[in-house]
Amino acid sequence: MTAKAKPADPADALDPRKALVPSVVKVNEVRVTKGFWPKLQRTAARIPFADQALAAWYAARDPATPLPAKGMIFAGLAYFIMPIDAIPDLFAGIGYTDDAAVIAALIATLGANIKRRHRDQAEDAVQRLKGE
Repeated sequence: MTAKAKPADPADALDPRKALVPSVVKVNEVRVTKGFWPKLQRTAARIPFADQALAAWYAARDPATPLPAKGMIFAGLAYFIMPIDAIPDLFAGIGYTDDAAVIAALIATLGANIKRRHRDQAEDAVQRLKGE
């Protein structure tokens, strides 16, 4: 680490102005890599946007996805897996509405980076997670 570089503050993970700072991207990537699948396995049957979150996940893991897009996707997915957010996930019925809005914004903004192959992988994964 150089004298100018410093580790990312964990609070920076959800700050959209810092989403593309390399240290923040790395923190978000590690956080999402560890927490995305466990959270999705617990919630896939209850959240209607599971396929969109998974498509974003597959796009973020694709080496062909541009680094700025990956940074924004990891930031959005980090928000999804954080236990404390604008509307805590514990509230039945409304707990995931803020997460859905973040995922929808990701898809609207970065949809060109989420390819058909990512969506196909997501559909297959959701079927497996739901036991279909």
